[in-house]
Amino acid sequence: MTDHGVPSLPAVMYEEVVRGALAEDLGRGGDLTTDAVVPAASLSRGRVISRAAGVVAGLAPGASVFQLLDPDLEVTFEVSDGDHVVAGSVLMTVSGRTRPILTGERTALNLVGRLSGVATLTRAFVDAVAGSGARVSCTRKTTPGLRTLEKYAVRCGGGTNHRFGLDDAVLVKDNHVAVAGSVRAAVERARAAVGHTVIVEVEVDTLEQLGEALEVGADAVLLDNMNIDELRRAVEMVGGRLVTEASGGITLDTAAAAAATGVDLLSIGALTHSAPSLDLTLELDPTAG
Repeated sequence: MTDHGVPSLPAVMYEEVVRGALAEDLGRGGDLTTDAVVPAASLSRGRVISRAAGVVAGLAPGASVFQLLDPDLEVTFEVSDGDHVVAGSVLMTVSGRTRPILTGERTALNLVGRLSGVATLTRAFVDAVAGSGARVSCTRKTTPGLRTLEKYAVRCGGGTNHRFGLDDAVLVKDNHVAVAGSVRAAVERARAAVGHTVIVEVEVDTLEQLGEALEVGADAVLLDNMNIDELRRAVEMVGGRLVTEASGGITLDTAAAAAATGVDLLSIGALTHSAPSLDLTLELDPTAG
């Protein structure tokens, strides 16, 4: 559990990703530069430092980069996932043999920087809608292979997670409706096919489709690309009978207005597909072990 109440990820949920990232970087010959330049007995202490303000996420996966390369490396976290840090903050220190520290540097910075960027953007959206009661949620628009970690980073930023994959909830989208012929037909088919514990959500583009979703008994509705007036009217139509989710083109400039309509959720793909990485660096002190 982080200091911010977000359950920490077990190592089994990210070690495969970390191993793959290291294998991608090490290739077939290993770290040619470090192995040639740095004596095998050299000891150092490295500090991972943020060059910009932001919200931290992914410290444990970052640490595992170093410890998979050398289990004897000592890693100390100076902050926690979910913490807001200022430029110049030390996030973690790693001490021990210099070679694995330098070999793991880029992979560790890539992971922590990417996840911290997601957490930072999420926190900006969460702050933008503060006081409205609406929650900020991510989508499946994640980096292939990094979904678990990116959704964890969203939680570190104060957001919530939408479904993790195609197998944990039903989301009837416009193409499903087009094939089925109507919202009613699509929802009825979904209800007949899945178990009673599976949520059935349906995407609607119009208030007419919303009325159909209400009649057929969907559990949640995704109000897709509706303007502020349409969102407000949709919330009034629903009257608290099911979960309402606004989606499509929501930005930091428009999030507060969308939240003020009374929707329960704002689902925002940009949290994961457009978040810039937090700028990190590793400063090495080769005199310290």
